[in-house]
Amino acid sequence: MKALLRLMPLIAMVCMLPAAHAADLTGSWKGAFDFNGTSVPVTFNLKADGATLTGTIEGLPTTPVDIHDGKIAGDAVTFWANTDYEGQTYKLVFKGKANGDQIDFSFGTDDGSWGTTVSAKRGDAATPAPAPAAPAPTLPDLTGAWKGAFDFNGNSMPVTFNFKSQCATLTGTVEGMGAAPVDIHDGKIDGATVTFTINVDYQGQTYALTYTGKITPTQIDFNFGTSDGSWGSTVSAKKP
Repeated sequence: MKALLRLMPLIAMVCMLPAAHAADLTGSWKGAFDFNGTSVPVTFNLKADGATLTGTIEGLPTTPVDIHDGKIAGDAVTFWANTDYEGQTYKLVFKGKANGDQIDFSFGTDDGSWGTTVSAKRGDAATPAPAPAAPAPTLPDLTGAWKGAFDFNGNSMPVTFNFKSQCATLTGTVEGMGAAPVDIHDGKIDGATVTFTINVDYQGQTYALTYTGKITPTQIDFNFGTSDGSWGSTVSAKKP
């Protein structure tokens, strides 16, 4: 009896110590884990009641799935969930450590055959603000007449490109390749590069000529020739 009386003050002090605080994990926690090289987004919808944790997980092959045997001990959290994959049910065991607005989980199959990690953040903290969209590249406006000359069997042949550009599309005609202007086909502008084709008649035969040009502020430098590579030349065209 005297020994018990001597222990009473100590017992009273122990009773007055604050109980271990269980983290309040109630809310939505979002993250992503690696599965065979693929990033898989996952959401933990948690509800804490003292040291007991319930809720669901979204993002597993079976979704949503219920959390079982959820427990919180200080900053440690544990639970398990079942999910189906390729016709088989697997028990996944989760062990996490809460740190403010983040829970760092290690989880995997209960037999240890597979496992990974995921860091889940509370609510909006898990979704970083999207980066500002990069401004769309400004394509050059090639509308107008561009004139130059190319070598054909030792002769300088004047040529005029009458272009109309709209965004990445180029239309128009080419003069100097025959008796009449010929239409541009499949005209495209890609950054500082312009491409198109034309059909020209020469000595009773029709040839498809392919043009690839490099655009600079003052001129367009073209390489062009027959589609079969049997003939080709160059021309630098400028606006008058």
